[in-house]
Amino acid sequence: MTPELVLDTELDSSHVGTVTFERGPYNYLSAGLLIALADAFDDLSARGARAIVLYGDGRHFCAGADFAGNDTAAPGAATSPIYEVVPRLFERSVPVVAALRGASVGGGLGLALAADFRIATAKSRFSANFARLGFSQGFALSLTLPRLIGLQRASDLLYTGRTIYGDEALQIGLCDRLTDDEALLLREARSYAAEIAASAPLAVAAIRRRLHGDLADAVRDALERDWTDQTSLKLTADFREGIAAARERRTPQFRAQ
Repeated sequence: MTPELVLDTELDSSHVGTVTFERGPYNYLSAGLLIALADAFDDLSARGARAIVLYGDGRHFCAGADFAGNDTAAPGAATSPIYEVVPRLFERSVPVVAALRGASVGGGLGLALAADFRIATAKSRFSANFARLGFSQGFALSLTLPRLIGLQRASDLLYTGRTIYGDEALQIGLCDRLTDDEALLLREARSYAAEIAASAPLAVAAIRRRLHGDLADAVRDALERDWTDQTSLKLTADFREGIAAARERRTPQFRAQ
């Protein structure tokens, strides 16, 4: 059964907007979720938000794609329904601070990197686990991950698919601040967003435009390349083995086939 999406927005007196979403305990990606998030960003911006907090309610911020679900592209499709929406998340003038509880995995890590800043806890965990599943990165992580943490560290995470936790994520620049208490995560993210919102909004928009103005177009190009690679690799025996091993909670046996 497909989890129902619950999404809530609020805007406080300090011009900080908050978008809270929940799609089951794992917050699996779907095109509908991303459309709702992009619409919420647009709505809060139009209502005067100067910074926005993105928070995934439930056990995890986002555990990536649900390979047992229906929200996947048909064979031979030109692109994924999810990838059609992704550039909208980067087409905004208002900075977004993501509050990352639990896991940000695969495409969920890509969603976390769509934000300008990331607040996590020591227990938060991150994984670009695509190669462990038998295919290559998506959600434009081929662009956004090395752009954030550098090519060498991005290569490490993408090649190995290993999981890192909050302390290492802070050390390598994957997240910007840590809080010791998970219960205070959302408060910490809102506090940081309030610091941004206290600056001149036209100046912040101009600064962000200079820093990130071409990012949405670059994301479109990266998504096209990612999709080409993923489409090919999803036809392989290694991909079938990777997904089966993940479902069966065992180590995959890849054969380069």
